[in-house]
Amino acid sequence: MEHDAHAPPTAAQELGDASASASVVDDWARDEDTEPMAVDPHHAAAAAAATATEDGEGVADAAPPAAPAEDVTEIQSSLQSLELKTNAAAHEDAQEVVEEEKETKRHLNVVFIGHVDAGKSTAGGQILFLSGQVDDRTIQKYEKEAKDKSRESWYMAYIMDTNEEERLKGKTVEVGRAHFETETTRFTILDAPGHKSYVPNMISGASQADIGVLVISARKGEFETGYEKGGQTREHVLLAKTLGVAKLIVVINKMDEPTVKWSKERYDEIESKMVPFLRSSGYNVKKDVHFLPISGLLGSNMKTRMDKSICSWWDGPCLFEVLDRIEVPLRDPKGPVRMPIIDKYKDMGTVVMGKIESGTIREGDSLLVMPNKTNVKVIGISLDEHKVRRAGPAENVRVKLSGIEDEDIMAGFVLSSIGNPVGAVTEFNAQLQILELLDNAIFTAGYKAVLHIHSVVEECEIVDLIEEIDMKKKKEADPKKKKPKRKPLFVKNGAVVVCRIQVNNLICIENFSDFPQLGRFTLRTEGKTVAVGKVVAIPPAGSPTFSA
Repeated sequence: MEHDAHAPPTAAQELGDASASASVVDDWARDEDTEPMAVDPHHAAAAAAATATEDGEGVADAAPPAAPAEDVTEIQSSLQSLELKTNAAAHEDAQEVVEEEKETKRHLNVVFIGHVDAGKSTAGGQILFLSGQVDDRTIQKYEKEAKDKSRESWYMAYIMDTNEEERLKGKTVEVGRAHFETETTRFTILDAPGHKSYVPNMISGASQADIGVLVISARKGEFETGYEKGGQTREHVLLAKTLGVAKLIVVINKMDEPTVKWSKERYDEIESKMVPFLRSSGYNVKKDVHFLPISGLLGSNMKTRMDKSICSWWDGPCLFEVLDRIEVPLRDPKGPVRMPIIDKYKDMGTVVMGKIESGTIREGDSLLVMPNKTNVKVIGISLDEHKVRRAGPAENVRVKLSGIEDEDIMAGFVLSSIGNPVGAVTEFNAQLQILELLDNAIFTAGYKAVLHIHSVVEECEIVDLIEEIDMKKKKEADPKKKKPKRKPLFVKNGAVVVCRIQVNNLICIENFSDFPQLGRFTLRTEGKTVAVGKVVAIPPAGSPTFSA
């Protein structure tokens, strides 16, 4: 995205400034005694002369007056520069305090998902406008631009869709990224593409998110298209659950549409169809899902509660309130470092981008880039374009590294602690749920698909079906009467199976039970998600495969 391309200020400069200010503080401490003397040059000269006379030495022996004047000027100028430097140091300290304050706000990543044309980018743009991230002049510029393209209602989406192709077609392609804050929380918006051709991009967006906003269009026909078989509403919900989006806010958008006119019947109809589906996807609808009506284009029920004159039946909270109140599981800031890399670029050093899934990264840390086991040093950390000294779990960061070239890094590599590195393997055991195989396909040993796990996209092959799990019997079964495992030859749609998966290149993954973010994945074939799963066993540490 364009706004991602702006290079952040260089860490080298930052380090330079920091060391300069440190030495300034030292000098300041040393020169503290000399400062009062240098305030008044005449006084200083007079004092020197008086001392000389008192000692009984001749006035002729006293130093010529020109020399002290020069010295005094020198002292004065050095003092002035010292004062300036100290001010700079104080300013830097003040900035650090501001950064510390900022850190007290919790940080959440929100991904906007849903069928193509549901209004995800428009809702994201409206949030940025309402939270003051975009000024009126920019909005006017976008309005004019959209009007020129005869697409008046797209102007809010232009805030999120920044490249020309996206604006021309009105379709998001890449994952848009933007930031906004409420009183208690800092948010990163990830605007995922809704079109089925760009589902891999949506997967990379959702894998970085803590909560999802599922945008559904209330317009006649649009909800139905997205919800029916093959619609992106269904696929996105399944993927979001698999990728670890624990909480879901279902916003029913376009309620201001002439075909809807804030109709309670339409809202209830959509909610009644979505609830059973969300339940079957694994969401606890009472605890983890919130429904609310909005208008992304007009901004209704987003920052402030709904005006009763527009919609008399809605008494619930607005979107900002729901986002602020949402509870997400805490991650371990003291755990081993795990940061899947989603992108890299060169900027006076190698900069990698990603989300810290576990642990804390500090400036000066020595870490490992896996799977190629390269030792690197952290020389700078940026967070939302601000420089910071450290960053904790769930933060989207840019980390500047020394000791590695950007061509030696690929998306899917993981930045990890040296003492407890992430596993690098070419095969693993997984528990898979088969969703929907392509026509005439049989899921058996030899089945090939594309594996998406955190930021890794890799071709894989099922080499062995270990056992089929009967989920109904699993709940009722007495563990003492456990039957021997059934080793199936093939499985059909809806089956749950433990199998062994092999890939060609080393990939960094973890057991789902240890690090859920690095242990859940999807399998896709020919543009369709065929299965979702979790890693249940990986080879022993240091070995890429299970020993025969």
